[in-house]
Amino acid sequence: MKRLLLLLFLTLLPLFASPSIIFQLEIKGAIGPVSSDYLKSGISEAMGQNAQMVLVILDTPGGLSVSMREMIQDITNSTIPIIMYVSPKGARAASAGTYLLYASHVAAMAPGTNLGAATPVSLLPTSTAKNQNNHITTLEKKAINDAMAYIKSLAQLNDRNVSWALDAVELSKSISAKDALGHGVIDIIADDTDELLKKLDGKAVKISGKMIILKTKDAIIVHYKPDWKTNFLSVITNPNIAYLLILLAIYGIFFELMNPGAVLPGVLGSISGLIALYALHIIPFNYAGLLLIILGISFMIIEVFVAGFGILGIGGVIAFAFGSILLFDADTLGDSVSIPLVIAFSLVTLAFFIMVMKLFLSSKSAKVVAGVEEMIGSYAQVVDLSAKGYHVLCHGEIWNAVSESKLVVGQKVEVTELSGLVLNVKPIKE
Repeated sequence: MKRLLLLLFLTLLPLFASPSIIFQLEIKGAIGPVSSDYLKSGISEAMGQNAQMVLVILDTPGGLSVSMREMIQDITNSTIPIIMYVSPKGARAASAGTYLLYASHVAAMAPGTNLGAATPVSLLPTSTAKNQNNHITTLEKKAINDAMAYIKSLAQLNDRNVSWALDAVELSKSISAKDALGHGVIDIIADDTDELLKKLDGKAVKISGKMIILKTKDAIIVHYKPDWKTNFLSVITNPNIAYLLILLAIYGIFFELMNPGAVLPGVLGSISGLIALYALHIIPFNYAGLLLIILGISFMIIEVFVAGFGILGIGGVIAFAFGSILLFDADTLGDSVSIPLVIAFSLVTLAFFIMVMKLFLSSKSAKVVAGVEEMIGSYAQVVDLSAKGYHVLCHGEIWNAVSESKLVVGQKVEVTELSGLVLNVKPIKE
């Protein structure tokens, strides 16, 4: 009887067991501080809710080495399994993404995806260009050796292909999902998340020296979304958005200085400037590029004041365009300012400053249309003779007037000078 009850209990036990929880994160685009913060908070939240594992959907061209290493530390020190899944079809795990895949407890890819080209991105322009002795510099060699040792340790940690990992760093090799599985670079190929979870069910994963059996059947998937701060940082650290913020700050502050008291341009420019500075504090940028943008705008302004026959204006556009292109390095960030956007804003900036400066100069040279000075050059009509001169009608008011010429009632005159409340007038030749 006892054996029968025990058997019945074991049979019904799965019905009362609570389903496992899987946290799903999505990292798309360049790896940076936002990605690092998102992964850290996602793992922390997953552990807080006793999740069985964290599934990261990955699609990245690479990114910052510092952020990548922070993410790898979070993965390797996690007490729950971290599964990296390069998906959907057509996605990639290039550069920094390759390191993340090697660091994960389970590496998976969808068909039609690829990984590799893990040479330190900051060295690509110089490492491919040999010096006179046909050798890379000592500094480059040190950095490459460090990267090779790093990815080798990750490969050994998770029993993955070491030789291909070294080739990915030293020779910038890439590999398809099918070949990656055949060479032992990844663990699983799956068409979608459902298939991946089926293949993960019952798989043994080693975490902190202990073997954990994954139970993904009927698991509850929690889609972990970034909070508003992460979304905000993700937007402003996009090179195109950061670039637009810089330009908006320059436009706004400049326009406020040209029109003191306008308030709105100054407020928008100041806010945009502060946000742009915060974005530049988070993501690396080229100081030469920023200086070229400022220099280009300065040349455009000077062109309006100085007759440079267009040389300064053309030079300003060229400096502005080159500065915009150099501002963010695509190899470092995985993305840069769009070339069509640079061309468009170079032309718009030139037109903007020419228009604004011409309006400014015309307003400075315009004739006064209000106040006493406006009386000079005005026309009047003699309405009466007086003992001291004449009475004239000017701007709907009767004024005392004097003239060196003899005038008659009804004659039209022009105001040449204003002495106190007396107008000096002269006859208009008809």
